[in-house]
Amino acid sequence: MIKHRRRFKQTQSLEERLAAEALRLRAKAEEAAPGIERDHLLRQARQCDTGSHMNQWLTSPGLQPPK
Repeated sequence: MIKHRRRFKQTQSLEERLAAEALRLRAKAEEAAPGIERDHLLRQARQCDTGSHMNQWLTSPGLQPPK
């Protein structure tokens, strides 16, 4: 039996999706009481920001393969 992957085309760029997720997580963290859950939400938001910066770096024109 062959399994087929579910594929769909993204309507937003990775950077836009990561930025939106970071905003959502920060808003949720503001509502949360200080503690482990809030720290976890803020850590996830920072990871989204880091991922966005890494994507910018990797797709920059300065990182072209040698010719």
